[in-house]
Amino acid sequence: MIAGLLVAAVLAACYPPPVDAQVSIPFVMPACTYCTGHRGVEYLLAVGTPVRIVAPGVVTFSGMVAGTRYVAVLQTDGLRATYGMLQSTPLTRGDVVSSGLIAGHSGVRLYFGLRDSADNPVDPTSLFGVLVGRPRLLPSDGGAARRPPPPRLMCAASVSGGLPA
Repeated sequence: MIAGLLVAAVLAACYPPPVDAQVSIPFVMPACTYCTGHRGVEYLLAVGTPVRIVAPGVVTFSGMVAGTRYVAVLQTDGLRATYGMLQSTPLTRGDVVSSGLIAGHSGVRLYFGLRDSADNPVDPTSLFGVLVGRPRLLPSDGGAARRPPPPRLMCAASVSGGLPA
């Protein structure tokens, strides 16, 4: 029963992407535990790009592995997120984090991966929503425009029903 609830939570997940960029290296599920594959996604970025936490949780690791900085977060939904190739991070083990918090700043690339409770890789792109801004009118008299509302996260289920009103 608990495993079924976890699967339902994962299927219902909708995360904001950790950065506003296109995936440069996609997820490739390995054929076996030790087979080749790409167990996350990578982004090419400008050095110093802010990297944001995608879901709330607790930092379980923050440090260097073979000269590369990583932060791992055990999310409240049971998945473990890994943010890698960070240039810097303010986070330390035990920190409680929320969605949108800055996990750190990128190097030239950013690795983002997800694993389930059995340590199996999960394709993160299947869980990402899309940030959508609302169209708005601008003043025609040359007056100052109001700030637009923040973009909303649109998930696969809500996108299939059409664009927001």
